[in-house]
Amino acid sequence: MFGGYDSAPPNSPHLRKSGSRTVVYDSDELVNSSEENFWSTVDSDEMKGSAPLSSAAIMPSPLLLWRFKVLLFFIWGYICCKISWDSVMRMSADLRDLFLYEAFLYYNPLLLVTLAVWLWGSNLWVFSLSPVNYAKIFDLDQNHLTHNEIWKCATWMTIIVPTSMTTYLYLYSHGEVSLAAFQPVLLYAGVAMILIFPFDIFYLSSRYFLLRTLWRILFPFQAITFADFFLADILTSMSKVFSDLERSVCRMVHRQVATIAWFEADSICGSHSVAIPVVLVLPYLFRLFQCLRQYKDTKEKTSLLNALKYSTAVPVIFLSALKYHVFPEKWIGIYRPLWLLSSVVNSLYSFYWDLTRDWDLSSFTRIFKFNKPHILSYLVYGRKWVFIWVITSNLILRCTWTYKLSAHLRHNYITLFTITALEILRRFQWVYFRVENEWSKMTNKPQNASISMEEIPIEEQKLLNSNDHSV
Repeated sequence: MFGGYDSAPPNSPHLRKSGSRTVVYDSDELVNSSEENFWSTVDSDEMKGSAPLSSAAIMPSPLLLWRFKVLLFFIWGYICCKISWDSVMRMSADLRDLFLYEAFLYYNPLLLVTLAVWLWGSNLWVFSLSPVNYAKIFDLDQNHLTHNEIWKCATWMTIIVPTSMTTYLYLYSHGEVSLAAFQPVLLYAGVAMILIFPFDIFYLSSRYFLLRTLWRILFPFQAITFADFFLADILTSMSKVFSDLERSVCRMVHRQVATIAWFEADSICGSHSVAIPVVLVLPYLFRLFQCLRQYKDTKEKTSLLNALKYSTAVPVIFLSALKYHVFPEKWIGIYRPLWLLSSVVNSLYSFYWDLTRDWDLSSFTRIFKFNKPHILSYLVYGRKWVFIWVITSNLILRCTWTYKLSAHLRHNYITLFTITALEILRRFQWVYFRVENEWSKMTNKPQNASISMEEIPIEEQKLLNSNDHSV
């Protein structure tokens, strides 16, 4: 039973290599040969023991490799900042702001998307430590990306996008305008190719899931899943990203990259373009149609109230766009008060919906209760400051996000980038409590809490129904 010869004779074919002949052993020879093989193995292990030890000693530890990568990352960041600063300083002061505005417009969307990827990885990291089963909520397969893989993608995006921007600044400031104009075009084309690449590399299943969800958002002709309206909600916080993306692609198509033609007000891709408010309002319209589809499927009046919330963003966007198409006196006297009123209604309605519908205030003490002891759980679990911070920051950033849609901020790219980045931070803070609230609803359903007797195996039914158990 424990390796004796009775269970496996020496001449068993399972103990011989294929093609070897059968050997007849004597019992004494078998014992002697076993002892010789044992001591020869020990001697050989002692003689060779130093080799694996030395090879393991020269291998660097994972911590050392991680520190080396971080050092290279900071060196790369310093080089990019140095080259970019020197390139900007080469230009005259009157052209510097225009030059930075154009350069920032091309790379602003991808920089903000990179920030969103980093924050999504942080969300998944917290969910992996907590009891929340996010894979079941989003109906993900077994090959879904973990937070480490998401952060790996974000790291490469953090390296590639600023490198392309630094190259653009350097080439433009040194007179290589045609080569500079090629940099954002190459970057956008590369991102599009990676997303639609049909081969099984670069996380094909995850890319397919993202593209399929985007398709379902664009054409909500089917039942709405949690992943559908969850991603659509995130897109509403990134509407400014899509607006800048549209303007950048428009200039690339019309060959206005690294030129001054697009500064003209009547230009196709200028600041007076009608496409700007249209692209800004599209994510809200997609979410509105999803709510109407949910009402059609469920007949719940809550879906209509949610659709009304997204409809309040439409007058905010189009009243703001009227600044470029009416006289200043008319804008100040009529349209600006209407814009302010619609902004207040949209901000307060959205804030009320976050607290009463999307979130459950009691979940604030459940989301950060990790399965294992962790310093983050100690800092935020059950703390009152979490309530105060989340509610206050959500209200303030809701108001600033509506204010960002003001037309007079369109050329203040630093302010717009800051407000958009804060809105993305608010949205991914919202993610923690929205996903946890959905998980709480799934686990507290009556059909999940009780198990019918038909689902219990026959043997277990006998044990449950039996009264005379003998131990």
